[in-house]
Amino acid sequence: MKKVLCGMLGLVSLSAIGAVQEKDKPLDLGIIDIVGVTPLQNSGVAALKIPANIQTVSAKQLEDSQSLSLAEYINRYLGSVSINEAQNNPLQPDIYYRGFVASPLLGLPQGLSTYVNGVRFNEPFGDTVNWDLIPEGAIDTMALFPGSNPVYGLNTLGGAISIKTKTGFSAPGHEFEAYGGSWDRQSQELSSGWNNGTWGYFVDLHHFAEQGWRDFSPTKADQAFGTLSWRGDKGSLDLTLGGNDNKMKGNGAAPIQLQEQNRAAVFTHPDQTITRMFFSELAGSYDVTDAIEVSGNGYFRQNRIGTFNGDNSDYEACLADPTLLCENPGINEQIVEDTNGHDVEADDAVEGATNNSSQTNMRSRGGTLQTAFAQDLFKHENNLTVGTSYDYAETHFNSDTELGSLTDTRGTTQSGIFVDESKVRLHTDTSTVGVFLTDSFSITKDLTATVAGRYNYIHVNMNDMYKNDPSKTLDGSHTFERLNPSGGLTYQILDNLNVYGSYSESARAPSPMELSCANPDAPCKLPNSFVSDPPLEQVVAKTWEGGFRGDLNKLLGKGDLKWNLGYFHTMNNDDIIFTRSGGLTNQGYFSNVGKTQRYGIEAGTMASYPQVFSQIDDWHFSTNYTYLNARFMDGFDTQDPLNHDQIAGVTKGDRIPGIPEHIYKAAINVDLWKKVLLGFDGIYSGDKYFRGDEANNTAQLSGYWVFNSTAEYKVTKNFAVFGKLNNVFDTHYNSFGVYGNASEVLPGYNDGRFVSSGAPRAGWIGVRLMM
Repeated sequence: MKKVLCGMLGLVSLSAIGAVQEKDKPLDLGIIDIVGVTPLQNSGVAALKIPANIQTVSAKQLEDSQSLSLAEYINRYLGSVSINEAQNNPLQPDIYYRGFVASPLLGLPQGLSTYVNGVRFNEPFGDTVNWDLIPEGAIDTMALFPGSNPVYGLNTLGGAISIKTKTGFSAPGHEFEAYGGSWDRQSQELSSGWNNGTWGYFVDLHHFAEQGWRDFSPTKADQAFGTLSWRGDKGSLDLTLGGNDNKMKGNGAAPIQLQEQNRAAVFTHPDQTITRMFFSELAGSYDVTDAIEVSGNGYFRQNRIGTFNGDNSDYEACLADPTLLCENPGINEQIVEDTNGHDVEADDAVEGATNNSSQTNMRSRGGTLQTAFAQDLFKHENNLTVGTSYDYAETHFNSDTELGSLTDTRGTTQSGIFVDESKVRLHTDTSTVGVFLTDSFSITKDLTATVAGRYNYIHVNMNDMYKNDPSKTLDGSHTFERLNPSGGLTYQILDNLNVYGSYSESARAPSPMELSCANPDAPCKLPNSFVSDPPLEQVVAKTWEGGFRGDLNKLLGKGDLKWNLGYFHTMNNDDIIFTRSGGLTNQGYFSNVGKTQRYGIEAGTMASYPQVFSQIDDWHFSTNYTYLNARFMDGFDTQDPLNHDQIAGVTKGDRIPGIPEHIYKAAINVDLWKKVLLGFDGIYSGDKYFRGDEANNTAQLSGYWVFNSTAEYKVTKNFAVFGKLNNVFDTHYNSFGVYGNASEVLPGYNDGRFVSSGAPRAGWIGVRLMM
């Protein structure tokens, strides 16, 4: 750690030495990076005037990286980002930024907000983020905003991801790309964009399929996205339509003893997720004057998510009456009733396995209207944006548990007998109103102050459509509201040295899914068995951050070298986590556990240099390091993950599971003779505790290095051949760990630790046609 800090201080010193001679010269910003300051992204402010280090991604960077998805690119190249492959499916990762997660898994404390063209993409039921919905080829730009920026609304505890898709004006031209290789993976993508100055269109069609590197893990994804655009002298309109039909099997973590024998083995199967989304949006802007712009959007979004998880069973023959089936035999055993009110008889066909299925149908609609004023205030440059948003979402959630048995390959059979206790029919509707403001005021030429705030009002209605136990109804009505402020300063100390600092607050309301599973006296089973509806408090995050950033261009004479060094500190108040309770690893309830803290240091560099040698036309280098300390700041009791009869006391200072303390990334790309592009990148993710070990009582999951490479040869200006090799050194590593009980299915497997292994070495080759 000392070596890292010394290196950072040296970098700052070198920048200052190179810049001191330029102090009295006029500021020459050259090309000024403009960054959108609201989810709509229509109005923007110079990046150096924003008191945060924003990371951006372009369409060209995505294409050059040959990444499978935006999530994969974020994990490989952006600072402070780590990944948990809990599902072990390439389209369903858990993405962590500064220790806050955006995941497709119900039950995780979602701490990042996501937007596509200004439309919130966190799902309304559990605030989850499904990374498989948007084809990477349709993405024009992406910005990762750090901190608890209130302008980005709910779930912006640790950051916000804002995506802008392509139009016929931003991406004219036609392209076809296809590749294939390991695990029978194949991908074909066709994109086309055109405009005549007034009208334009863009469309992207993508098909992806693979058998998967693990047993019984095929995936198919079909995605379509398109935009019809109009541009006038003062206004613009974009009509965007999108949809997908994805079937993904990710069989999750497996016992560590099984993984040591065969990395491709699965514990039980199938574990399938199907997503079918339809998305429509009409967005527009109009310049009232040269300094006033009005913009807005309206949208309708429908997403239907179906899951089918084949698992081992918690039901066995009763001890009191072996002819009947019981839950927890011998320990407060309860006879199992089916959905027809009949006791279930013990039989091989209903013992050993369960099929847990769910269907979540969500429809959301709403819009945003904002006005941006780029007018001087008291003869000082000023950029003010005010706006309001409204979102309304309806969710119909159904879940069932079907009894079955295990096959020789640990797959599950279907009996047609469903457990009454696990049947859920829940309807919810959520209304969210937001009013926001952000203003950047240049106090002097070098000093800029930014203030922002957002008022959120959320109302959730829950209607239990199947009351199998009137004392544990899911009915409820909940209201949450809060005004979240932020403020910050940036100062251009030297031509190539900028300092910034800010304070921000944001919140997330408990999701309907959390509210329906919050009773400690009636624990539920994730991901689908909900039982009661007590209140929870909303989570409030308060973030301090500051740092330095600059460039060494003038010192080095040519090229582009930018760097950043910063510190952040976020405190979550009334944080919500899933607390284990009951006889099962996945049984428990959601509760407010007090304060949790995430703080750390971020350092990064990005360099680009032309004509280093006669053969090298250009080369790019980037590196990012993050020290991340994520801890519980209040104690609470939870169940010991290895002994359900014991209480594990979480104390102040225990580390939050699943979050590495050290993250390091480096990447280099070399362009030879303007025809050959070679790339190499590496990631280090440090040790982390297994999910479920909040008390830090057991050994950590070991950290790992993994390296990847890419190559591309431009045969002509319209035709290229490319290839990539993942996990070049075939490193055996695990990105995720959790606790479970494997001994009933695999006798002798008593370790209790389950892990998700990283994919082995694999390669693909493809072609790209451009017009």
